[in-house]
Amino acid sequence: MAVKTMKTVRSSVWRNWAGNVTARPVRSVAPSSTQELAEVVRRAAAEGLRVKAVGSGHSFTTAAATDGLLIRPGRMVGVRGLDREAGTVTVAAGTPLRQLNETLTAHGLSLANMGDIMEQTVAGATATGTHGTGRDSASIAAQIKGLELVTADGSVLRCSATENPEIFAAARIGLGSLGVVSAITFAVEPEFLLTAREEPMSFDRVMADFDRLVAENEHFEFYWFPHTGNCNTKRNNRSTGPAAPVGRVSGWVDDELLSNGIFQVACSVGRAVPATIPGIAKISSRALSARTYTDIPYKVFTSPRRVRFLEMEYAVPREAAVTVLRELKSTVDRSGLRVSFPVEVRTAPADDIPLSTASGRETAYIAVHLYRGTPHRAYFTAAEQIMIAHGGRPHWGKLHSRDAGYLSGVYPRFGEFTAVRDRLDPDRLFTNDYLRRVLGD
Repeated sequence: MAVKTMKTVRSSVWRNWAGNVTARPVRSVAPSSTQELAEVVRRAAAEGLRVKAVGSGHSFTTAAATDGLLIRPGRMVGVRGLDREAGTVTVAAGTPLRQLNETLTAHGLSLANMGDIMEQTVAGATATGTHGTGRDSASIAAQIKGLELVTADGSVLRCSATENPEIFAAARIGLGSLGVVSAITFAVEPEFLLTAREEPMSFDRVMADFDRLVAENEHFEFYWFPHTGNCNTKRNNRSTGPAAPVGRVSGWVDDELLSNGIFQVACSVGRAVPATIPGIAKISSRALSARTYTDIPYKVFTSPRRVRFLEMEYAVPREAAVTVLRELKSTVDRSGLRVSFPVEVRTAPADDIPLSTASGRETAYIAVHLYRGTPHRAYFTAAEQIMIAHGGRPHWGKLHSRDAGYLSGVYPRFGEFTAVRDRLDPDRLFTNDYLRRVLGD
């Protein structure tokens, strides 16, 4: 049988990218096809083992952790089909976003929008609601046109707007609670150029002009440096060209030396001597100068992130963004908190996915970070209290303390999702402690 080709490892330890989550499953397997995946799910159910699939480990929560059967993605990779006429590409669930983007560009195609890194697998990124920033274009999951799902009884369901539509609606951001996604079909379009304009700007100016900056740009985001009044803004808009990529030397200086190398050193110093953080923040906030460049989408949307950190991000109604940010700045300014990482702010249009953080409302994302190994609870708790006072929805893959009681109140379609879960996984084969907390049992 095909399952004999699978790689199986007993008592292996799995850790996430940030190093804050460790799982010790009874067994790990790496199926290479949907058929093998369905067989291991059936076998685990017969053995009474809980099942979770992992991606690249870029979530900060325990969403993928299990003490049962851990499904690894490394052998379910690659493009299954590309349909130029329909404008779609179908890829195996374990395909890294980097591989997807490189394959698409080789065919002159692109996703409409993406997040700021591309190390995640396509299934992991979509399952937790990974997003970039966009006035009109939404999260990666909102670009899904179809998916293949292995359910608790080992059935393989193909889902789209016309085939199993209720399951499709929910499974685009499913948290791994409905089954194991084995393949995803994305909408794609002819590759285009983006011109990025990066510019330092004061916090007060960004707050005053926030609505205009969002409205006038296809993709607007900024970073505010705590302990300062300084921000770094980025505006991405489609361009007719010609391409004018970042120079090799200047790109290395900004993206590797300053944003990763020197920043790593600065964070290490700040962790060892917290009193130095405000001074370091003032220097860091002035280190990056204005620049403009034009390139293909994934080279503009994404950048290397080598400094490891912990992160919490909340989605708030877009109209509340300025108020939330002013409250956050006031909290940091008047407290003894020492925050070495900038706060990242992005936006998204409303979408129709039940558990999307942008479900049914225009959204602003506010993400707080701290260098790995730095005590984070006081800062994250203070930020979280501000977010939830404005109806904030936590990113499913980033640290937060919310439970199903809270989440059912901020997601109007929460009950719709849990009803699909009850139908597909009544015995909770795919559950774990995190899902019990955020979805209930």
